[in-house]
Amino acid sequence: MKKQLVFIIILSCVFSMEAKRKKPESVSVRQSWCDVTYKISYPLLDALSKGELKKKMPVEQQKNASGRENFAHLEALGRLLCGIAPWLESGETDGREGEQRAELTAMAVKGIRNAVDPASPDYMNFTGEKGGQPVVDAAFLAQAFLRSPNVLWGGLDDETRQMVIAAMRQTREITPHFSNWLLFSAMIEAFFLETGAEWDGMRIDYAIRQHEQWYKGDGIYGDGPEFHWDYYNSFVIQPMMVDISEVLLRHKMINEKRAGAFMTRAARYAAILERLISPEGTYPPTGRSLAYRMGAFQTLSQMALMKKLPENVKPAQVRCALTTLIERQMSAPGTFDDNGWLRIGLYGSQLCVGETYICTGSLYLCSVGLLPLGLPASDEFWSAPDEPWTQLKAWSGEEFPIDHAL
Repeated sequence: MKKQLVFIIILSCVFSMEAKRKKPESVSVRQSWCDVTYKISYPLLDALSKGELKKKMPVEQQKNASGRENFAHLEALGRLLCGIAPWLESGETDGREGEQRAELTAMAVKGIRNAVDPASPDYMNFTGEKGGQPVVDAAFLAQAFLRSPNVLWGGLDDETRQMVIAAMRQTREITPHFSNWLLFSAMIEAFFLETGAEWDGMRIDYAIRQHEQWYKGDGIYGDGPEFHWDYYNSFVIQPMMVDISEVLLRHKMINEKRAGAFMTRAARYAAILERLISPEGTYPPTGRSLAYRMGAFQTLSQMALMKKLPENVKPAQVRCALTTLIERQMSAPGTFDDNGWLRIGLYGSQLCVGETYICTGSLYLCSVGLLPLGLPASDEFWSAPDEPWTQLKAWSGEEFPIDHAL
């Protein structure tokens, strides 16, 4: 009885603290996610839809970094849309959420046109002339189109679609690093395959085979030949392996057993990620690129979206864990500047967190932590009663499932 009372008190404190900090009780948890999405997205998509992104978006970076303004705008667009694409594709159409979603969708479609039209002041850099970064963010944009084939890709007119394909083809001149970068080239080619454009199967096959060789076991891939203790299995590797293999499976270019192995590994990694979220909604600040914030949990969010969570990880506990984490990060003072643009940091404004390849545009990868918004409000992820996540159970003295290696 005493343990149960402690558990109830801890759970109540966590949720009441976050509710008081962020939103009135009348706002649902789902709507709070929509509000965060809108807050992150609006300044970027509004400016781009008007052809004013390069004019309005600041490019914050370390003093010893240089040239990030050459890549920041495609970074911001590709990364933002990669995360919000499932919501734009199939979110709710009514109420405040419906209004937010419709407004951002219209701006995104206009903005994509400006990003790929050589006559636009916001025409973006897709070439390797000033460095290889464009292949990274063209891949995130390609992944966004795969995640929203009807609303984002389907919302473009034929001329704009051809401009998108022409822009992305420019990235073929970039040789990716022998690391997770191989998946960026592969993702672009998978997008070409899915849309009926001319595609290069060798780039896909090489990336997939190398990552199969780099698999270390228990749901973890190396970032290249070596293991790196960071969140790149979530930022890039697992989500792109899954999405690329899904395209190949649809086109009968990979068998179900092989694709299933990638999904099983991603589900195992999602279980690990869920266990990293503390009762307070924090997680270990290990590895590089911490400025991507809740983007570190993309694989967990993706498995929830695809309804592929492991058996012992309930959708409601993922919702509760991610809600606490997202609200904690996005409500931290200094997370946004006075004009609503994201600032470098893990919690608020912390320029020390930004490596030399990080700038304002990079930060919009945080949006991939919001993927479950692509599930309908009626789905159990949103509708099931609150469920404590693993660490909340463990540190309140309650029973919780023991962990097992894959």
